[in-house]
Amino acid sequence: MCGIVGYLGHREAYSVIIKGLQRLEYRGYDSAGVALLNGGLNVYKKKGKVADLHDFVKGKDVSSNIGIGHTRWATHGEPNDKNAHPHVSNSGKLAMIHNGIIENYSSLKTDLIKKGFDFKSDTDSEVFINFIEDIYLNSGVSLAEAVRLALNKVVGAYAIAIISLEDPNLLIAARKGSPLVVGLGKGEFFLASDATPIIEYTNEVVYLEDQEIAIIKDGHLTIKSVSDVEMTPYVQTIDIQLEAIEKGGYDHFMLKEIFEQPKSIGDCLRGRLQAKEGKLVLGGIFDYVTKMVNAERILIIACGTSWHAGLVAEYIFEEFCRIPVEVEYASEFRYRNPIVNEKDVVIAISQSGETADTLAAIELAKSKGATIIGVCNVVGSSIARATHAGSYTHAGPEIGVASTKAFTAQISVLTMMALMIAEKKGSLSESKYRALLFELESVPDKVAKALLLNDQLEEIAKVFKDARNFLYLGRGFNFPVALEGALKLKEISYIHAEGYPAAEMKHGPIALIDEEMPVVVIATKDSSYEKIVSNVQEVKARKGKVIAVVSEGDTEIPKMADYVIEVPHISDALMPLIAVIPLQLLSYHIAVMRGCNVDQPRNLAKSVTVE
Repeated sequence: MCGIVGYLGHREAYSVIIKGLQRLEYRGYDSAGVALLNGGLNVYKKKGKVADLHDFVKGKDVSSNIGIGHTRWATHGEPNDKNAHPHVSNSGKLAMIHNGIIENYSSLKTDLIKKGFDFKSDTDSEVFINFIEDIYLNSGVSLAEAVRLALNKVVGAYAIAIISLEDPNLLIAARKGSPLVVGLGKGEFFLASDATPIIEYTNEVVYLEDQEIAIIKDGHLTIKSVSDVEMTPYVQTIDIQLEAIEKGGYDHFMLKEIFEQPKSIGDCLRGRLQAKEGKLVLGGIFDYVTKMVNAERILIIACGTSWHAGLVAEYIFEEFCRIPVEVEYASEFRYRNPIVNEKDVVIAISQSGETADTLAAIELAKSKGATIIGVCNVVGSSIARATHAGSYTHAGPEIGVASTKAFTAQISVLTMMALMIAEKKGSLSESKYRALLFELESVPDKVAKALLLNDQLEEIAKVFKDARNFLYLGRGFNFPVALEGALKLKEISYIHAEGYPAAEMKHGPIALIDEEMPVVVIATKDSSYEKIVSNVQEVKARKGKVIAVVSEGDTEIPKMADYVIEVPHISDALMPLIAVIPLQLLSYHIAVMRGCNVDQPRNLAKSVTVE
């Protein structure tokens, strides 16, 4: 959730921080604030977007070379000015920003109130900074040591940054369960929830590990564990281009990211897929292929759109590898005492690599002896470090909260994994294996062709922008695509939408169909085509409005459907990569026409790092 930015160096801190918050706003946009040291501690915060904060600060003194900033996704306390970060301690000398949840805040707050502390907000974060101050004032230790002692007492998740009026050359940060990266410049240091605010200034970073504290003082970085062991910083070079996190002429990041998919899928396949040679090379899982080939079961754990990618993978792995697959919501898996053993392989999927529920599910599965394979987009992320092995999707930064290119990149990686395992296992004929490699190689071009439907989808959106409900239907490999299409629509347009297996329509949802119900049917030519034709007829018999996604050249369904969207033909297993494109475009255009904030839909944040 929330986005954190910090700076200490020779630049104007405010300009670095405000620009960084704008780049992190996809992580939360209920309120925003900054704290700056300039002889005094100046704190400015405001409900609303980062732009509201920037307007509020105009004309105020923001001259400073050290500061911290925050953009919030509310957990404790409603979105308003008083609950916005940074929070200041009772003495007025410490300021802190916090991403996460402190579970034992209530008992801490009770003790602090007894000691005379008073609170101006409803947040657990204000309790946190006052708890640190209480230790600092009463234990005779340095502020960094007070932070360390406090971290040993709090229960929950956090990424924090703290500045002190008493020491304008000190910046302290720490993390547990929420991401935090330190950027290393020439005589300057940066803090951020991810690398996007940093890359304009430096490509050298240190990713803090769980329960590590970064102490930046007098031009030097020290990293300690909460158990007071000094750690050697592991400096990494990040490979993100600045233009990748700009809109590049598009009206919204989401539209840009939809149209980036030929490239993002191509980047995912590049260097791994060698169709002419009949080779697939996923170096990240090379040492674990035998383990995956011999797995008795594959468990896929994920949340949201990544869970839908996992459902597609279930069909693919079972079809090609003949290994039983179960797909679990990470948030449920971790709480139901699941049966997992050392013969299981768990594939964890996350765009950000920081999803709290997925991380907790990984640790649970690891404790039971399972082998954990990660599929994520962000290099150096927590999931990438927590898993035994894995593959990056190489989709590039995804800023729009509603995931698009990450979904197709995840399916691309998972398809390559399945084909690699199937080839090693011998569960797929050589001819079929090679044919699928060539088809997979053709996906970027076919996605580019599907994107040419944009104008047609915009016209369809005009017809249905005021609909109150949508139904999405699909069969087989396309059932998860129906779920994903429905999720995209409700995420960004706030229209209620549900995805169903097409045959399940008559087990309940058919009762909803009337002349005002748009029904999106993914009806591409596959092994269940005749069945989906029957489903379309059932909808039309009840006067539903059918929007059909069909294979090019289809002559049967166009006779029945009200609106027909033709996509390039490809094998059943790869069709989700193509069929999802028009559904993404439809949801985008409907949301724009309804005046919704496409990139920052209400109540949502990009990376769910709290439970």
